[in-house]
Formats: sequence, C-alpha cells, structure tokens
Amino acid sequence: MSEALDRLLEGMTPNAQQWRVLETDFACGLGFLQTWAAWQARAQRPRMLHFVALLGHAPTHAELQQALPTSGPLQPLGEQLAAQWWGLLPGIHRLSFEQGQVLLTLYVGDTQNLLRRQPPLAADGIHMRNADDACWSPDALKNLARHCRRGTLLTAPTASMAPALRKLGFELQGDAIHAQQPQALQARYNPAWEPRHRADGLPAPVNQPGHCLVLGAGLAGAAAAASLARRGWQVTVLDKAAQPAAGASGLPAGLFCPHVSPDDSVLSRLSRSGVRTTLQTLQHLSSHAKLPTAQDWAHIGVLEHDLNEPAHLPPQWLDVGNAEHSMGLQWSSPANPEHLSAAHLPPDSHAIWHTQAGWVRPAQLVHALLQSPGIHWQGNAHVAKLQRDSISGQWQVLNEQGQVLAQASMLVLALGPDSKALLQASGLPAGEWELQAIRGQVSMAEHDAGTQAAMPPFPVNGHGNLVPDFPGAAPADAHQWIMGSTFERDVTELPPSPADQQAAHASNGEKLAALLPACRQALQSFFDAPQQPATWARVRCAAYDRLPLAGPVGQSADDLPGLWVLTGLGSRGLTLSMLCGELLAARLHGEPLPLDARLAQALGTQRLWSRGAVSAP
Repeated sequence: MSEALDRLLEGMTPNAQQWRVLETDFACGLGFLQTWAAWQARAQRPRMLHFVALLGHAPTHAELQQALPTSGPLQPLGEQLAAQWWGLLPGIHRLSFEQGQVLLTLYVGDTQNLLRRQPPLAADGIHMRNADDACWSPDALKNLARHCRRGTLLTAPTASMAPALRKLGFELQGDAIHAQQPQALQARYNPAWEPRHRADGLPAPVNQPGHCLVLGAGLAGAAAAASLARRGWQVTVLDKAAQPAAGASGLPAGLFCPHVSPDDSVLSRLSRSGVRTTLQTLQHLSSHAKLPTAQDWAHIGVLEHDLNEPAHLPPQWLDVGNAEHSMGLQWSSPANPEHLSAAHLPPDSHAIWHTQAGWVRPAQLVHALLQSPGIHWQGNAHVAKLQRDSISGQWQVLNEQGQVLAQASMLVLALGPDSKALLQASGLPAGEWELQAIRGQVSMAEHDAGTQAAMPPFPVNGHGNLVPDFPGAAPADAHQWIMGSTFERDVTELPPSPADQQAAHASNGEKLAALLPACRQALQSFFDAPQQPATWARVRCAAYDRLPLAGPVGQSADDLPGLWVLTGLGSRGLTLSMLCGELLAARLHGEPLPLDARLAQALGTQRLWSRGAVSAP
C-alpha cells in the first residue's frame, strides 16, 4: 500500500454512517481493493463505504485481470471486481459489493467534465494517485476542491502542487509545507471562507437514519424500502392488500432489458444503469437463497425483433476503431444467425441481441426485498389521508375513520396511480402531477409438449414481449408462457369485462404473430379458441414523459420535509425500480449519485414544477 493511501485510510471514521473516498486515477483498481480491505478489517467500520474513482477509459476485462492480485487477501476482492467489469461505456457506473454496503462509482471518460457535472461529493478523503502537474492545472484542482468538505484529507505521492492547494483553502501538513522536494503530500481542506453548500434545490442531507414509512408494496415500494434499510433505516411498508405485490408488480413474469437508440438517448442510458442495478440486486438475493436462479429469474439474454420500428445501435458501437466498440457490444449487438434460427426467424430479420437482459418473477423479487433486515410489512392498511404532526414533525397515515395507522419522520409514496389521489385527499399540492393510469392485460397458459418445443430458448421483445418458458409458482407446477401486454391508457376497470379480455387476447395474438410467427402458429389453439381463459390484468402508472419519478414531493427544499415519492415506473419496473430506489436514498443522504447527474435530473420530481427550466440530458 502506498504511504499516501495508507495515511488516508488511517483517518477512516469508526461507526460513521458513511465514508467517502475520491481517487483521481483508478488505474486497475488496486487503491479501491486496498480501501475495501481496510474497511473490512475494521470492527467499528462505517456502515457504507463510497469509493469514487476517475478513469479516462475503462481497461478491458483482460487488462484488468492481468493487473489484479493473484494471491493474498486482495485476490478474492479482485475476483469480485472482475465479475462486474463489463459494459463500462463513457459515463457514470455504479458497482456494488458487500450486499450494497461497499459502492464503487466510476467516472469514465472526460473526468474533469464529469467532476464538474456531478454534485459535490463532500469527500472524507481524496487520494491523488496521479499527481502529474500537467493533468492537474489550477483550474482542475479548483474543480477537485469543489468535492471537498471542511476537514477533507488529501494525499498525493508528491508535494509539487502544494502552493496551488494552499490557495484553494488547503492547510498543508508536515514537511509538505516547504513543498520543494518530491515527497508525499498531506493537506486538509480548511478554507478561510465557508465552503459552498449543496445548491440543487433538494432538502439538506439526512445525517442519521430513523424510521420511515413506505406506502405501497410493489416494485417501487420494495426498492425504496430495501435501499433505505441498507443504510440503517427502520422501514414499515404498508399496503391495502393482504399480500405484497398485489398490483401490477404481481405480473407472473416480466423482462429486464436495456433500450437502444442510434443517438443513445436518455432512456437508453437510464435503462443500462437500471439493468446493472437490477442484476446486482438479483445476484445478491440469489447468493443468499432468497431468489433462486432458474426458478425466479434468469440472466439468459433477450432477442429484440420489431418489424414496425426496428431498433438501431449507436453507430460507434459497430466501429471497430472506436473505443466504445467492445464495451457497447457487451450490452447489445446485432443478432447472430444462431439467435434468429432459435427463434424460427428468417436469416435477414432485423434483430438485436441484448446480452445483459433476462426474465424475473416480480412478485418473488418484491417478497425477497421485503425480507431485508430492518423492514416490517403491514398489510390490510387502508390509508385514506396523510398529515404532518405540527409538534413532532412526524408524518402520519390515517384510515377512513381518522385513526393513525402509523407515523414516522419520513414517508415515501409508492402507490402508482393512487399517489396523486392520496395527496389530493390530504390537501397536499399535486396539481403538477400528471400521472396516467394504464391497464395492461397479458395472455398466458401452461405448456404442453407441442407448445414448449416451438418456443425459443430465450425471451423476445419488440412490439410486446414473450417470456416463453418459466416455472409455475410451486416447484410441481407446469411451466408456462406469457405474452403481452396491452396498453389501455386511462382505463382502470378491474377485472376487465369479457369483451375487453377477448379483445386483449386478440391484440396479444397479433403482436405475437409479428414478433414470432412460428410461435403464434404453435399457439393457434389458444388464441383462436372460442372460450379463452381470463387474462391477467392490472393497472400501471406512468408520468407525462414516461420516466419514473424519484425525489421529494415538495416544490422547494423546505416544502413538505420528509415526504418523498417513487412512482411512474410504467412498463419498465423491473429495469428501473432498483436504480430509482438507490437514487432516492442517495439524494436523501447526499451521497454520490449512482448515475450521471443529468440522467438523475430526468428522474427527479423537480421537473414537475419547472419543465421549461430542465434541459434535456
């Protein structure tokens, strides 16, 4: 371990809620592995370790493995790092370890621009592994100082930049005061002026976790509860149903999958961050036997085939001379002949293969998340009104008789289309909340020998999607297929009428005929039967711009303190819910964001109040 990093790690605050390190040159991760090991070795360690690292471009998986330790205590940590080292395109990436308590945030690309764009980190320590004066001009150092708090310790292998740091408010320590010889540098940020505070319009960060209520036990509520519980909150999840995932999150099986577009749009970048977070969550739950692979989820890839509006990859991903080529294709690539043949599609079909994708049974995911330590589930809780106690400042949830069902200092609304109605019933501002209810119906049935043989070995999406083969709820149940879904905007009637169900089956059959003609033919006896089984139907919720909402309910930092929301997941709940839960928790605690700040802005509730002022990422 370098002397500079060693001195930085000595200052790790015991029993703190979190400890944040910024490293200016990730190289191949040795500094991160050493910091992680030091965190592990402390009995009274901080609850959360945030390690933020800069790298101009991500090394390949082979380059990383070649540089990682091959023996000793760092070897198993390096193997865990290598397992998550894929798809690191320019931008912000969040890798998760130790059940989400060690978080590595990578700034890949133009690091000075990314540092400028991201909210201040309030780092506890900064390790300047690369202290080249040519890289760290006075302006670059000023950009770095923006991520300090009073007391931040900066270490570097050379004291050559000591004069510039002194001008920025750093107090130099030891022999570095003389700054004439190439020696290790230590400097503590303690400017004569007051450091600039958070200016993003969000409430002041929470220093200590407390008790939180989450209303809604679907994917949104479970994701928010799990992210907060991981940070030490005691979370009570309430829902009017007797069991979790009684709404749209009870879908028998659904897909998590990245979106692609030639201009790499906001949704495309968000979906990649979402898929990465979803995969980390699924793998963690699976490793603890809470969500068995093959039974409740599978990371097997998804084929995208759409005759109406064919998807196109960003052109730089297909340019072998471009640095983004290999990292992009680790996410999605043109489908190969084997994929098309397995789906019984013509060899000239326009299709994309999404490697980082798969299927999940959402209800099982919700149940597994709600088993996290610190989460208490309360069903049959019919909430009619919210109010904030003027004396204690606690949020209270009341039933129709005006009785208090529960109260806490923080409350998260995750009620889908009912979120706005509850705010209005409580006399709270919700005029800007354009939430649209969207009923969805799917067609599904158990397999017989003929239908199972006609199915592709992986899910297929495009205009609608097919999960061709997934287990039933019990181990002895037959395998099933599911096709859908309909998009019936502003329709909330449940259950659908027989005529609506018949129309939904017809619509799903038409989508399947375009998506996978051979499968539609194999399922002819189902779709053309005079008496079809009932559809599975629920109501989803989408915001006006079809992106989720994750943030405070109030219009300003001091408005409705402690009241937050996570809703509007639409049809991308499995792809985006885990990311939104982490974003909500990061904003609440003032942590490093799990994604690019401009993408976070696209998910924020502030866009409801000033649409014209929010620039497109």
